Amino acid sequence: MGTEETVKPCCHAHTGTAKAEAPARSMPTVSSRAPAGVPGRRYVCPMHPEVARDVPGACPICGMALEQEVPSAAEEENTELVDMRRRFVGSLALTLPVFALSMSDMVPGRPLEGLLSPRAAVWIEFVLSAPVVLWGGWPFFVRAVASIRTRHPNMFTLIGLGTGAAFGFSAFATLFPGVLPPALLHGGVPPVYFESAAVIVTLVLLGQVLELRARAATSGAIRGLLQLRPTTARRVGGDGAETDVPLEEIAPDDRLRVRPGEKVPVDGVVLEGRSAVDQSMITGESLPAAKGPGSRVIGGTLNGTGSFVMRAERVGSETLLARIVALVAEAQRSRAPIQRLADRVSGWFVPSVVAVAIVTALVWGFLGPEPRALHALVNSVAVLIIACPCALGLATPMSILVGTGRGARAGVLFRDAEALELLGRVDTLVVDKTGTLTEGRPRVLSVEALAHPGEGFDERDCLALAASLERSSEHPLASAVLSEAAARGIVVRAATDFESRGGRGVVGDVDGRRVALGNARHLADLGIDARPLAERAEARRRAGETVILLAVDGRAAGLIGIADPIKPSTPAALDALRADGVRVVMLTGDGRATAESVARRLGIDEVHAEVLPDAKSELVARLQAAGRTVAMAGDGTNDAPALARAQVGIAMGTGTDVALESAGVTLVKGDLEGIVRARALSRAVMANIRQNLAFAFGYNALGVPVAAGVLYPAFGLLLSPMIASAAMSLSSVSVIGNALRLRNARLGDLG
Repeated sequence: MGTEETVKPCCHAHTGTAKAEAPARSMPTVSSRAPAGVPGRRYVCPMHPEVARDVPGACPICGMALEQEVPSAAEEENTELVDMRRRFVGSLALTLPVFALSMSDMVPGRPLEGLLSPRAAVWIEFVLSAPVVLWGGWPFFVRAVASIRTRHPNMFTLIGLGTGAAFGFSAFATLFPGVLPPALLHGGVPPVYFESAAVIVTLVLLGQVLELRARAATSGAIRGLLQLRPTTARRVGGDGAETDVPLEEIAPDDRLRVRPGEKVPVDGVVLEGRSAVDQSMITGESLPAAKGPGSRVIGGTLNGTGSFVMRAERVGSETLLARIVALVAEAQRSRAPIQRLADRVSGWFVPSVVAVAIVTALVWGFLGPEPRALHALVNSVAVLIIACPCALGLATPMSILVGTGRGARAGVLFRDAEALELLGRVDTLVVDKTGTLTEGRPRVLSVEALAHPGEGFDERDCLALAASLERSSEHPLASAVLSEAAARGIVVRAATDFESRGGRGVVGDVDGRRVALGNARHLADLGIDARPLAERAEARRRAGETVILLAVDGRAAGLIGIADPIKPSTPAALDALRADGVRVVMLTGDGRATAESVARRLGIDEVHAEVLPDAKSELVARLQAAGRTVAMAGDGTNDAPALARAQVGIAMGTGTDVALESAGVTLVKGDLEGIVRARALSRAVMANIRQNLAFAFGYNALGVPVAAGVLYPAFGLLLSPMIASAAMSLSSVSVIGNALRLRNARLGDLG
């Protein structure tokens, strides 16, 4: 039973350069055979989002395989990829001997001479190439027919015509050589082009496999986000009884228990209990946030060692995590023009080639020499073969393939053509702070001891007492203090009579001394005057550090400044980008004081702090609406919507999987110098693609008229299908050779 395929108006606006879609053309409803779908799922075309249906299949406009509008949390088998891979492997195994047979006469010494007669070789090529074209290339012929039926010519139209003409003519010549003009026979052997048809089909199958694999990876970002969400929640009943229930059953105002090490199930507010919650995947904060009664918590974040009861407020599709998933899915469905270039060109190229082939057949059929019908067939086939889009199809993928390999050697991983096209034209770079400009790990940057008359108290003593006390603490900053003590070779002793006062600090005995560590309020509660440290503490805070005050035996003794240090490579990279005309904007979920301190040191004038993920995406959209070409660089789940929304998303290789999957570019070393290299490579690759397209169209511009016979009246020159096939191959070799030059592309001083 056929399934109905519809083209719906695009329901969302694409912002930014080259992402705005033209209004959808009116198309008839198409009924087609397709595999059964899964209830509730929709499948859309990645190049034409207005095309949607409830079963998988191919787009009637461009012929690309449809993909799920929103992937499921569990990874599923990609049936289209499995099918194309199977066809490619089988076709490759059969194409290699066909190609070897066809080329054997060109090899010095003719190794097959005497083993096979030319006629036998032709029949072997026929038998081997038939499964390649008829089975391996069957999906392309189906799509070619669909493109003609729906009046949307595309690359598959050309592939179907070219391979069909080459194989059909060759099969006819093999089966009925006696009806061909004697001039076309070479020692009684007809001209055949089985190798051309088989090689084209195999190369296109390889391209489909590579494309489907790359497209499957894009759903990993959304799948990673969905996997952040727990599957169950512990609901607290009115009688105090606790029950684990599926997450889908949670309703607003339900009371939920979150135990140590569990994920927060939904968005809500803490009612009782205290803990530190790791929100880095949502807010980008490098330090876990202390939570107590009245604090808001976000679904998908990770609870620390404490336990608390919360009230659910936003559930299901209303949670922040669900909104992030929706934002990423919507942004990923938009595509850059380079991925639609071949189809746009085919819109006029395919009809033109077909028209030329028809005119050629008519002219030779009515005005050509005898036998007119066969001359008409041979010359029209020559037109179709020389116009076959092998070089055109290779022009972009070969440059991207070689260019991405060159980028990998420079520590830059591209995942799609969109990033390659647009990165060189980016004029605005939006950067996250934590893990992008900075290292993403808190470290002790300063230790100051407050000297008292008659005492030899110094920085090492200050750090030793603080670390001894922090060894028993669960505070997020404790690890930074302990790491610094270890780095300085300081022996950490055991603290006794230890007491933690949530949100303020800790107190205990170390080597017989009463030690307190925390904020000014903590010291005031203990009756300790913290004013001697106030001026120094304020100076450290202005420098962007989090300050911990130390008191010993009832007196202020020193302070420790902790911060997330700037990566050593960041200043030079930002200077190089600004010199290249790029506007730099900092966008972070961290506090304003810390963000502005980092911005001052890096010379960044525009700072947006305390920004949640959906607001990050909105800011990127506003910049795009103002006509800016935006790249977003980040490393956390909180950056995923903005990474996907930007024309180019750039992820740090040290970041989360979700950030990596959402981005078009990954910097393996996790430093911004990679962006400088990536921009240089982007420009080199795009120039190479334009050169390749010029090669491909140049051969067609010269070859198609000659194949049609325009030189015959003046010079008696005809372009046989054999020469047309060689010219087609030469155009492909030219494209490949030009693309290989990218292996040695210079990427500037930082390359």
